[in-house]
Amino acid sequence: MANFEAKENEYLERVVHINRVSKTVKGGRIMKFSALVVVGDGNGTIGFGMGKSGEVPDAIRKGIEDAKKNMVKVPLKGTTIPHEIVGKFGAGEVLMRPAAPGTGVIAGGPVRAVIEVAGIKDIRTKSLRSNNPCNVVRATIAGLTGCNTAEEVAAKRGKTVKEILS
Repeated sequence: MANFEAKENEYLERVVHINRVSKTVKGGRIMKFSALVVVGDGNGTIGFGMGKSGEVPDAIRKGIEDAKKNMVKVPLKGTTIPHEIVGKFGAGEVLMRPAAPGTGVIAGGPVRAVIEVAGIKDIRTKSLRSNNPCNVVRATIAGLTGCNTAEEVAAKRGKTVKEILS
């Protein structure tokens, strides 16, 4: 049982956005909350989830559970990403460029949360078009999962990594 507890707590959890929505009924307004949460292990595995509830802590807990069900692996090259890429989802677009060691994370809002829980230390990003947090998070994850390592490209082309990089 102790092993299971240790495994559960090794993930980094970041609440990206909490939205309050109201429904008007005969007796007045009913308030509910939705939470957008990203979860990662700090080593290239990330996931995001939405949780909805009448209370904020319950919404966050549900979001974390949903995020852990939707984990994906991201290829890393040291402390950055292998190449430049534009992630797209809906109206959200995120431009991500690799950066030299020591640059740090140059990202704003939802993109920063995703990048930090993924364990990327050096990257330059720019969020384009939509600023809807859900679409921006999905675009960031789509872009990160769309990256290819030099080994994958070499295997597809039937060449060696040295031929690809030179």
